Amino acid sequence: MLDVRGRGLSEASDTLDYSLEAQAADVIAFAEALGLQRYAIVGHSMGGRIGVRAARQHPAGLTRLVMVDPPVSGPGRRAYPAQLPWYIDSIRLARAGIDAEGMRRFCPTWTENQLRLRAEWLHTCDERAILASFNGFHEDDIHADLPHVRVPTLLMTAGRGDVVRAEDVEEIRKLVPGVLVSHVADAGHMIPWDDEAGFYCAFGDFLGAALPAA
Repeated sequence: MLDVRGRGLSEASDTLDYSLEAQAADVIAFAEALGLQRYAIVGHSMGGRIGVRAARQHPAGLTRLVMVDPPVSGPGRRAYPAQLPWYIDSIRLARAGIDAEGMRRFCPTWTENQLRLRAEWLHTCDERAILASFNGFHEDDIHADLPHVRVPTLLMTAGRGDVVRAEDVEEIRKLVPGVLVSHVADAGHMIPWDDEAGFYCAFGDFLGAALPAA
């Protein structure tokens, strides 16, 4: 699992390109550097958009694409449901030393362990990267990328989320003929955390074998 540039243990700087294009290029370059002959891209949320942009370029070795509840916002489309201050305010508090309890007001439904992890790592998110990605949610048109995806594709959606709606699924079906769609009913946007077993189950055997539920 890659830390996207500007997050976690990856590089951050004033001069770094935080665009969707650069993020997609990172994924392709990573696979090439490892010499992967066959690989799948599984991207959650923003990662799903990165996966689409990467798949559009038809990189050698890519065999599958999984989009897990990807934001469908873009030029002329409805805005991404989360607001920018939700990210920026919590990042600044994390840099000042927020604990799990302090993080709870931003993520009230998360478990204690999930809150601790967020409090521990959120300070590594560079505000410049977050702003660029948030703006990209509304400026980058992944719907123009989707018809160029040539590998088998799975779209996973959340039953309790508002990121991908039924009408969005139908549009994606038209843009990516043959796309498979799975639905995790008892999960919000953070599907892997809200229903881990349901998340694994939703892959079916799409990646070549069923995934273990634990």
